[in-house]
Amino acid sequence: MVIDSDVYRKQGIRQGQRQEPLLAVRGNIYDTNNTPLTRNIIHYSVGVHPSKVKNKLEFANLISKSTEREADYYLKKLNSKADFVYLERNLRTNKVQALLGQRIAGLVLDRKFRRSYPHTHLASQLIGFTDVDDKGLIGIEKEFNSYLSGLNGWVVKQVNGEGRSQVKTSFPIKPPVDGANIQLTINLEYQSILQEELARQMDYAKAKGAMGILMNPQTGAILAMASLPDFNPNQPDVSPQENQKNRLITDQFEPGSTFKVVTATAAVATETVSLFDEFYCEDGQFTVAGKIITDHEKFGLLTFPQIIAHSSNVGTIKIAQKLGEKPLYKYSRDYGFGTSTGIRFPGEVQGVLRKTKDWSDMSLAEVSIGYEVAITALQLASAYSAIANGGVLLKPRLVKQILSQEGKIVYTENPEVIRRVASKEIMSTITDILVQVVNSGTGTKADIQGWSVAGKTGTAHKFIDGEYSKNKYISNFAGFFPAENPQVVCVIVLDEPRYGLHWGGYGAAPVFKRVVQRIINMDDSIQYQKPKIDAKTLLFADGSLKNKTSLPPLSTVTPYPKYTDGYTVVPDVRGMSIRKAKQILLSSKMRVSFKGSGTVVWQSPKPGTKKLPGSLCTMGLN
Repeated sequence: MVIDSDVYRKQGIRQGQRQEPLLAVRGNIYDTNNTPLTRNIIHYSVGVHPSKVKNKLEFANLISKSTEREADYYLKKLNSKADFVYLERNLRTNKVQALLGQRIAGLVLDRKFRRSYPHTHLASQLIGFTDVDDKGLIGIEKEFNSYLSGLNGWVVKQVNGEGRSQVKTSFPIKPPVDGANIQLTINLEYQSILQEELARQMDYAKAKGAMGILMNPQTGAILAMASLPDFNPNQPDVSPQENQKNRLITDQFEPGSTFKVVTATAAVATETVSLFDEFYCEDGQFTVAGKIITDHEKFGLLTFPQIIAHSSNVGTIKIAQKLGEKPLYKYSRDYGFGTSTGIRFPGEVQGVLRKTKDWSDMSLAEVSIGYEVAITALQLASAYSAIANGGVLLKPRLVKQILSQEGKIVYTENPEVIRRVASKEIMSTITDILVQVVNSGTGTKADIQGWSVAGKTGTAHKFIDGEYSKNKYISNFAGFFPAENPQVVCVIVLDEPRYGLHWGGYGAAPVFKRVVQRIINMDDSIQYQKPKIDAKTLLFADGSLKNKTSLPPLSTVTPYPKYTDGYTVVPDVRGMSIRKAKQILLSSKMRVSFKGSGTVVWQSPKPGTKKLPGSLCTMGLN
């Protein structure tokens, strides 16, 4: 003790003190409207040192009342000769309430946090999940784990001779720093609509899978993103691991005709083809480098806009032959194909766009109609966003901001321009052509009464094991609305739908329509603008274009005056959601009654009727 006093002093300090961790609470993830997408559930593990428990039967009965498990179960563990045993793990606070604050010899209560996902499958591949140590494994949980996890602290406790510890105010302590909260650009209501409609069509089409993305073309913000089949992040082991992939970012496919906007843009930008140029489409069959190219219909003479509107492969290839390889490659690259978008999310693939020196005699023709290229759904959405916003390719964004627990912004993603693809005037021309696709071309099933929608259908044979399958297809549709003031871009992709629904216009386009209709009826921020009809638009359908601008838009009310001599005039709420219809009727001083669910299909009294304020309006929904 005298000679080795320093050694024994240090040994005594080590034995009399113990450093224990103070766990940081993981930050939560929210949607753009601050709806929580994750939660932290406090749970406790109950353990004991059996030799230190004086009255084991009394202790077993106490725990049994809390957990509702038989007392004998605990007695067997309490009679163990082990130094320490766990009695229960992952108990909620209400199950251990009777034990909290109790000074029971040998009792050890370990307080931890468990990650929970209240919306289960909704945006599961996007949000991701954590492991048992609260570390993000996939998705946003993984990409921003360093922000979410925070920093653990520690506390030094005094330990007595029996091994029990207690906090001493004079001993050092380092408080934990809780993780930051993340606000995404995702709108949970949009996400729910998208997933519901994808699941509905996937079941109807007997498809292997389905993908969809909603994006704000003006900012690059992703409003919803889903791929099916998916999984429940609360029980990730129940579903195949493949279901955890965010396929819109990690999987690539050959798009087919949705890629024809690249050929069209290059032709307009280089002034190789005018809107008045006509091409003979060979009655639906054309030979290129010894390979026969066919159309889905036997087309004869079509103008350039009609070729895109009716998705003629023969016509598009003839435009590409006049255009040449270099412009086609340049605009493919400028649109972002063959390169990563730069989105902050793990696992993004670049896709495939070979340089022209590696092209074969068939490549010019194939690339112009969406073959020999591989893209992601995110790249397709970004490209159509560039058309919608007037020619600027934006970096896609998933994160709005990250806030510390004190509310300080520690990270933010602002709109970021990658490059200008083409001028606003050129993109306006491409938009006019895409409007015609929906008005009278292959995309009529995406048409929404009273709204101007721009879009393009795509159908492609799947490339499997080095060759194109004869009976497996990718059906896709890409579009945006309103065409004159685009606020949302939507891309829908079906993987191997049954024959008949393999066409993009029949498999994917109806999903676009249903998603958009529900968004219009749900979100009052989506504003309608009356389309402008000019001479160029009238050329597209060979004189058959129908002027739909006179039809009532879904999200507006016929402009009846609210009051006339003390009366209120019944507004037109047909085609609206029940929420929107109730808001409008109540603002018109009317009482509301409804039958059914869905959207309003009839109403009584009829629109325009004069009624006394407080009168009842009954609606039928379907």
